[in-house]
Amino acid sequence: MASSSGTGKKIQADSTDEEHTEVEEEEEEEETLEHFDDFTLASSWERFISEIEAVCRLWMSDGPKNLLEKGAVLLEYSGNLYKVTTETKYALKSYCVEYYFETNPAVDAGKPADWNFDLHDLQLCFGVKEFLVIAPQSASGVVLDAPEASKLLSAVAIALSNCSSLWPAFVPVHDPSRKAYIGIQSMGTVFTRRFEADRVGTQVPIKLMHLEGLYELFVSKFAYSTLDLSVHNFKVRFAMKLTFRTLPFDEDYMKDFNARITTSGENLTGETSNGAQWDDDCSWSEWYSAEDPVKGFELIAIWSEKMVESSMEMAELENASPHEAEKWLISLRLEGSKGSRIGFASQLHLLVDALQMSFEAHFIEDFVSAAENPGSDNLKSSMVIPSPTVRDRVLKELFIEGVQFKDFADGGYKTSRAVKGAPLKSLFAQFCLHSLWFGNCNIRAIAVLWIEFVREVRWCWEESQPLPRMPPNGSIDLSTCLINQKLQMLAICIERKCQLSEDYQDCIGSIDHIDSMSEEESVVGDDLLNIQTPSVNFSGKVDRKPEDADLFNDKKSSDFTRRGSAGIVDSMMLLKSYQSMHAPYTQEPPLMTEDMHEERMQAVEAFGDSFNFSAQLERDILTSDMSAFKAANPDAIFEDFIRWHSPGDWEEDDDPQSSESSSSNALDIKKSKDSWPPHGRLSKRMSEHGNLWRKIWNSSPALPVSDQKPLLDQNREGEKVLHYLETLQPHELLEQMVCTAFRAAADTLCQTSYGELKQMETKMQQLYPTMASALRPLQANRLSADSETIEDFRRLCVVFEHVEKLMSLAASLHRKLIRAPRLSREIFNDYYNFYIPTMGTGLTEDIVEKEFEKKQEVRDHEREVLSNMFVPPTANQSWRKVLSMGNLLNGHEPILREIIFSLRDRVSGNHYAARSSTSVSQQEIETYRMYISGTSNDLRVALSVVSCD
Repeated sequence: MASSSGTGKKIQADSTDEEHTEVEEEEEEEETLEHFDDFTLASSWERFISEIEAVCRLWMSDGPKNLLEKGAVLLEYSGNLYKVTTETKYALKSYCVEYYFETNPAVDAGKPADWNFDLHDLQLCFGVKEFLVIAPQSASGVVLDAPEASKLLSAVAIALSNCSSLWPAFVPVHDPSRKAYIGIQSMGTVFTRRFEADRVGTQVPIKLMHLEGLYELFVSKFAYSTLDLSVHNFKVRFAMKLTFRTLPFDEDYMKDFNARITTSGENLTGETSNGAQWDDDCSWSEWYSAEDPVKGFELIAIWSEKMVESSMEMAELENASPHEAEKWLISLRLEGSKGSRIGFASQLHLLVDALQMSFEAHFIEDFVSAAENPGSDNLKSSMVIPSPTVRDRVLKELFIEGVQFKDFADGGYKTSRAVKGAPLKSLFAQFCLHSLWFGNCNIRAIAVLWIEFVREVRWCWEESQPLPRMPPNGSIDLSTCLINQKLQMLAICIERKCQLSEDYQDCIGSIDHIDSMSEEESVVGDDLLNIQTPSVNFSGKVDRKPEDADLFNDKKSSDFTRRGSAGIVDSMMLLKSYQSMHAPYTQEPPLMTEDMHEERMQAVEAFGDSFNFSAQLERDILTSDMSAFKAANPDAIFEDFIRWHSPGDWEEDDDPQSSESSSSNALDIKKSKDSWPPHGRLSKRMSEHGNLWRKIWNSSPALPVSDQKPLLDQNREGEKVLHYLETLQPHELLEQMVCTAFRAAADTLCQTSYGELKQMETKMQQLYPTMASALRPLQANRLSADSETIEDFRRLCVVFEHVEKLMSLAASLHRKLIRAPRLSREIFNDYYNFYIPTMGTGLTEDIVEKEFEKKQEVRDHEREVLSNMFVPPTANQSWRKVLSMGNLLNGHEPILREIIFSLRDRVSGNHYAARSSTSVSQQEIETYRMYISGTSNDLRVALSVVSCD
């Protein structure tokens, strides 16, 4: 039993081992089937082809839409061409495989008649749409070894053939400057297209400088490829694009251009500048000369595709004028963005820096004496003070004699008053603009100029000389900065000071004689009778018409004591005297600046009463008016003054006749005398016991304005203004300078003529609110050197720089294309839409600006304007004496000539065609194509040939 059981266990164990062995063998067989040895990948070359094939299959399966989602990159110069990239290795070398594709495959990107400017170089050269490029990852990016290039191209061709792909593939070869390529494309049939592009170099044969020679070159290539050297009688498709470039708009160009206008007697282009500089008539030319942003124009003349049968036709085309081209396109050559641009924005940056440094001292003189102060190294650094000669010249321009005051409203844009600065033509605004360019606008130079400026202002005051660029009369404009208000106050004080001079006092006696006329001699016409409270300056000077006469014959004793009367007040009669009421000449309310109004409001808060009087000032004004009224109406009482000065405080009794309309004539006055005395009463507030107005009336003497003490003491107010200017703290000066400089600079820019450019006008409209919002913290007087607001001001300078750049471009285009306004407008609109997204307000330019290449089509009536910009070259310009190319435009040969020769034919025998390309044989294809680009001494040729394999 034991042995049998042992034998059974052994048999069972053997059977188990056999089962395990069978399972292992089956697994090994499965592994052998799944991981068989592929002998086609035995070499690195075959693995290299397999990797390229796998990548191509992946790109083909994804399609353009999925490739975009996976991060395909849009090329900068194209709006529709994308690129995906992968890396691979072969023989210890790394290669980059790039696939270029478009999102709208229905568009024929290689159609020569379109001359699409968004095409890739390979698309333009060979007429392809989507393509592959394989290049080594090296410094040059090209394959220098010919066998290596052929091997790479073969590998890609095999990979694409395995994928049944019709993508053309290219390999860059030779030197990078030659832009040489070799390529291949399977046509899906027995046909294959091969590509080759290279530069001829600087030694261009004379024959190839002309269209006839280039045509024969193409014919010879075609004849050689067909092995029929006698083939000449066939039609070749021809298209050409010529690029012309104007001479740089420099000083020499302007001289030659103006000389041409003088000789011809006609402004052919409409260019408005007659000086050596393009911006001599621009508003900013008084302060700086800007670089012309338009360095020139590029004109592109396009001949669409046409059929050519002989070289003689090509010779005729070479002699054709560019005016015969089907289409003209124009593009701008703009000033490069490298380097700092000098203008208002750059100087405003420096002024903001000076504002930040102004907090380092309490007095202006501290910055002037910084050179002698051993502890002021920070103030010394790069802060040069101009010579006294320069300073004197600036002061002479500011205080030039004979400069008449101009209306401030005419000096800027409508919304410029939103910025609390000084008007453009005012004295302080001109000081700020001069300061921007004085000593490079550093704090020490500003301090020196300000001290001398205040000295000149004091001299005008002490010598009673009119303050230039300031109005000598009128009211104080409280919407301006405080310094401008003070200067306006000083100008008025100087004028009134002059009126009190000895020459002016000589006429006072004659005025008093006129004021003492009787009632019948003092009645004025209808124009003056409507004036209830006529005003006069403090001296009592009156402009009277000698023919004014009284309408009444009765004379009272009071007529001979009446003084300071401006005429009868309508049909009003005095209450206690059978006489007409006379309106007196009164003093104007005293002028006040912003800080004086603040003091007045503080007085109201501290000493206010039920009538809102501001202490002594209001009392003096009321006393002056009452005294003048008493002098003009000797028999008047307090109620008469209320009826004239404050009609709302006199309540008349109901009278049916009082509601009837009346005119200011003798009949109405007679009626009023017949209904004398007037019936009515004082209002409740005026009839209260202890009324302040009645107290002032009782204590006021009867004095005309000529005998009164002026409400405005010009001597005291003038000295107060000078004290303010001389003790102004540095940061207070710089704060007002910053506001005024921004406003004056913007006002200067908006005076520029730039045509009907709505975008530019809108930008200027937006600039003023932007400045007002950014500069508002300066009015609070709470800044410090480390305030974040300083950085906001610097960002505002960046915004201003963008607007200034757009303005200079708009002005330049307007002057150069004034006879083609549509073209000027469309070009500016294109640039505006291109530039605005890149503006920003950062302190540094992080984004590199790409080149503006937008082109505008020129209409037929605009061609003459553009052609006249091509001034014929002269002997002093760098032009060859013997021109090698044809199609000249006013003596200018094209800087670039691009030509496409092509032949089309139908293909057959498509038994190797892929399913997706069965329609290829039903269409014409370019069997031969040659793209030629370059000039007479630099030629590049790209050839594509379809052959049967």
